[in-house]
Amino acid sequence: MGYTKEDIKRIAQEQNVRFIRLQFTDLLGTIKNVEIPVSQLDKALNNKMMFDGSSIEGYVRIEESDMYLYPDLDTWVVFPWVSEDRVARLICDIYMPDGTPFAGDPRGILKRVLKEAEQMGFTSMNVGPEPEFFLFKTDERGEPTTELNDQGGYFDLAPVDLGENCRREIVLTLEEMGFEIEASHHEVAPGQHEIDFKYADAVKAADQIQTFKLVVKTIARVHGLHATFMPKPLFGANGSGMHCHQSLFQGDANSFYDENDKLGLSDTARQYMAGVLKHARAFAAITNPTVNSYKRLVPGYEAPCYVAWSASNRSPMIRIPASRGLSTRVEVRNPDPAANPYLALAVMLKAGLDGIKNKLSLPAPTDRNIYIMSDEERVEFGIPSLPFNLREALDEMLRSDVICDALGEHALSHFYELKEIEWDMYRTQVHEWEREHYLRQY
Repeated sequence: MGYTKEDIKRIAQEQNVRFIRLQFTDLLGTIKNVEIPVSQLDKALNNKMMFDGSSIEGYVRIEESDMYLYPDLDTWVVFPWVSEDRVARLICDIYMPDGTPFAGDPRGILKRVLKEAEQMGFTSMNVGPEPEFFLFKTDERGEPTTELNDQGGYFDLAPVDLGENCRREIVLTLEEMGFEIEASHHEVAPGQHEIDFKYADAVKAADQIQTFKLVVKTIARVHGLHATFMPKPLFGANGSGMHCHQSLFQGDANSFYDENDKLGLSDTARQYMAGVLKHARAFAAITNPTVNSYKRLVPGYEAPCYVAWSASNRSPMIRIPASRGLSTRVEVRNPDPAANPYLALAVMLKAGLDGIKNKLSLPAPTDRNIYIMSDEERVEFGIPSLPFNLREALDEMLRSDVICDALGEHALSHFYELKEIEWDMYRTQVHEWEREHYLRQY
């Protein structure tokens, strides 16, 4: 749906909107916003709203801090959960005072890689994300605990799944905000949930992931619960992933489909996958960006820790779902919901485009369960592992010209610096496990 400035001003008046949140995303994927009264709406719609970029994680130093918010009119939505003094939002791109896009804006980075795809003849990248999350109880102060609100399992129903009412309200709220929800169910681990929404073009899909996280956390709080997108909150349970189904289109034609191929996959699809596999270790720092992300990427919990593909097996990193024709797509399964969605889609797309540009050959599919292969067998079949920790992932990222180019010098250097600090804090911390194991023994 395309909104004009006049549409937005009319809706704001009709629905008694009193405040507008001008939203954007920092390098770490956190939603930020500048809230303005409706009296400033005209100014915002004319790209005249300024903010201090030096106060945002990974943006700029204080001496170059003035930035402008350019709202994307198509992202206008009135939040359904506030009845009086209603609040609406617009997602913004970040621009410099001279009218050029800010090089470190994650949304702008994704648009830049999409432009590259367009120059190669692809008019759109469609993405269907599947973000998972956990619901935990909160204490009397409203702080999150690690106490689960249910003991449900995959596809369980109430009364085992006590998060069902909360999940239903999340779905209804999302639908009111224009989402097309395809499925909603309990996931494998107790307290874990998944809500799948219809695919969209890449920028809209990333916008929707950010909106989805905001809605999930807001509605959970109303139910006295804390929703977390932390990749692995519980030891011994499955972690939360964010599988990303993706395809490239040329007009109305799906470039990944070839009816004459026995798997229904075009050369473009195979080259794209080859590029994703080639650069997977290098983009892991973006798709799996926290110390905790690598606690999920271990064998035994259905997480894809091996760089391989298959059309009939869920243990590799890339799976080809059964649908063909316009629905032919590649499911990349290693990203987790802590990832900045704009950057994650940008690096996966860049990797795939590199495969297409260089006509990379796709290795043979791995149709066996990789989890039960020995190390020697994986070496024999040429199946590498994803990085074992954030430090290794950061080193791999810096070695890849393709991934460094996708991010651009500004985002790369700031992201790397922030993550080095995070790794160092973790590395030098003394953890409870160490005290339990070593305090008495030594």
